[in-house]
Amino acid sequence: MAAGGSASRRAQEARRQERLLREQWQSARRQAQQWEAASEGERRIAAQLLVLTERGWRLLVDRRWPGTRTANVDMLLVGPGGVFVIDVKNWRSAPEVSDGRLCAGGERRDEHAAKLLAVTKAAESAVASLGMSPVAVQPLMVFAGHRVDTALGRIRLLGEHEIGPALLSECRRLRTESVRAMADLLERVFPDYEGSAVAHEAPPTPVTQQQVMPDGLLDLESLRDAALEGALRAPIEQWMTFLHPDQVALVRRNWSGPARISGPAGTGKTVVGLHRAVHLAKRTGGRILYVTFANNLPRVQGTFLKTMSPAVADRVDFRSLHSWAQEFLHARGVPVRLHGDKAETAFSLAWKHVGRGSRLAEIDPRPGYWREEIDHVIKGRGITTFEEYASVPRRRRRTVLRRAHRQAVWELYEAYESRRTERGVHDFNDVLSLALAEARRHADRSPYTSVIVDEVQDLTLVGVRLLHALVGDTPNGLLLVGDGQQAVYPGGFRLAEAGVDIRGDRGQVLKTNYRNSKQVLDAALTVVADDAFEDIDGLRTPGRREVDLTYHDGRVVRVTKPTADAHDQALLDALRALRDGARADAAVLCPSMRAIGHYQRLLSQGGIPVCLLEHYDGRAVDSVKLGTYRRAKGLEFKYVYLPQHDAALANEAATGGSGATEVPETAREREELLRSQLFVAMTRARDLLWLGSVSP
Repeated sequence: MAAGGSASRRAQEARRQERLLREQWQSARRQAQQWEAASEGERRIAAQLLVLTERGWRLLVDRRWPGTRTANVDMLLVGPGGVFVIDVKNWRSAPEVSDGRLCAGGERRDEHAAKLLAVTKAAESAVASLGMSPVAVQPLMVFAGHRVDTALGRIRLLGEHEIGPALLSECRRLRTESVRAMADLLERVFPDYEGSAVAHEAPPTPVTQQQVMPDGLLDLESLRDAALEGALRAPIEQWMTFLHPDQVALVRRNWSGPARISGPAGTGKTVVGLHRAVHLAKRTGGRILYVTFANNLPRVQGTFLKTMSPAVADRVDFRSLHSWAQEFLHARGVPVRLHGDKAETAFSLAWKHVGRGSRLAEIDPRPGYWREEIDHVIKGRGITTFEEYASVPRRRRRTVLRRAHRQAVWELYEAYESRRTERGVHDFNDVLSLALAEARRHADRSPYTSVIVDEVQDLTLVGVRLLHALVGDTPNGLLLVGDGQQAVYPGGFRLAEAGVDIRGDRGQVLKTNYRNSKQVLDAALTVVADDAFEDIDGLRTPGRREVDLTYHDGRVVRVTKPTADAHDQALLDALRALRDGARADAAVLCPSMRAIGHYQRLLSQGGIPVCLLEHYDGRAVDSVKLGTYRRAKGLEFKYVYLPQHDAALANEAATGGSGATEVPETAREREELLRSQLFVAMTRARDLLWLGSVSP
């Protein structure tokens, strides 16, 4: 749409909203005037809220607090924006918030905040039975006769003029049927005194003009602007509000020590982790660290959490493990000289002078395999002596290394370390080892009360030890989220080796897939059906796992063309066929950076806007997302396109990794890892999985 057309549409919508709001205000203020028992301040605020009842909200007034004899709740409001527990105040002095304390007129008023939080907790418990997450229940303290918009922890403080626009500006969380169900439930849990439910269908009682409250109480411009923004804004994802009741129980559970949530792809592990972060931030005074291995995920997850619960977003740090460790060391005054290129040069020289002519080349002449051995097995596990390496289990490494081979690996490792040290640089494993030593040295100085680790299977053993050291075994301290089948890096570990003891019900497995249809999931499971895997708890699990499905609309489209050019044209045609606005929910995923470069040029030349996943921050943008299989971890899209999805596996199988006649075990390892990465990419799809192939 042209800029002029967009401005005209917005102006027309603004005028319509203004007319509608004025009519609704006239009706609302007549209703509010009938409440003789209410104070003048409560009537004015109720009039603001009654405007919302004309827009699908339900207002419950003067409710009894369950479990008490005389305590009451001023108002409960349920609508598209969620559930709001409202405490109306008629204070002569304006409220002030300082150092986490509520004051007015020079006096402390903290008991009012404590009561509101307690009744909010009761409301959370009530709606949890319907699967609503605690993030959608918000406490509000509203002050008659004052202009206020601030926060006291999770409580939002608003004035009578601010309350209406604030609620209209809330992201849409509930559908109409959900509003009705939530309001009906709260009516039963919080019984009324006498006629305290206000339904928007109820006709107003006529009153004389002298009884009507003045128009000055309605800030029409603010209400209109808020309503306009709500009308033009797309609703947020429903998973930000609703979870399965079993998932809500995990979010709210009081863990006595380290805990773990696992489960197959699509079962909502990351969703539970995000809601858990909000839950902990609302109930503790400390900071929460939410960490993952990938660099792009923290930006996306941070955006989601800020949308879910902006009141606590500044108390949750979303970081990739290595970037956090570097900042942690910098803050402690520990020098770090991370230089990837120089470290890579050091390894290349070590391979040239020590590795290439050794017996390692008999097993695999590719230096990359042996670099992985050093990164993930030796340094990733914090091994410092050959005797320790000589006997350590090489988890998720198929190739058998006898003692003589391990001796050759150790000589290569020592040559690499010597050349790296000569250049005065660190590699990424060094950063984690330094951070672990520092965390253990000052265990009493951790900046966090809780740590949530997403995609834990991609971390090294040293990385898990580091995060465990930050909080130890304290209650609700460490939560590990992940699935061994979705590991996309070589090597592995067991939690017991990290000193993490997951006991009893502190280990939970999710078994219901909420993302993929049977068609999409079957296609993905076919890729890894023969690849049994060992999870970080040590259990051997078959590649094809049974899960319960709730989504049934996804489909798989397979496209095979005789040439790469014809294949790429089919991809362009499929992307161009997307309806308006659908590009924001589409992703093209590739196995390598080389492929990313090719398809970035192809899509740009074809007039299709592209957003690289490494720059994606979770906000809606009308561009096709483009990234590697690894970058797509933890994300989901309605439409996923995998061009030449089988090419990398076919090449690996054809060459045996090096052109050898017999396929070595190291090549089998690479194939298994490629299948795992492809499985991850395929399970990102919700509505459409497009699989492209080239077959002459």
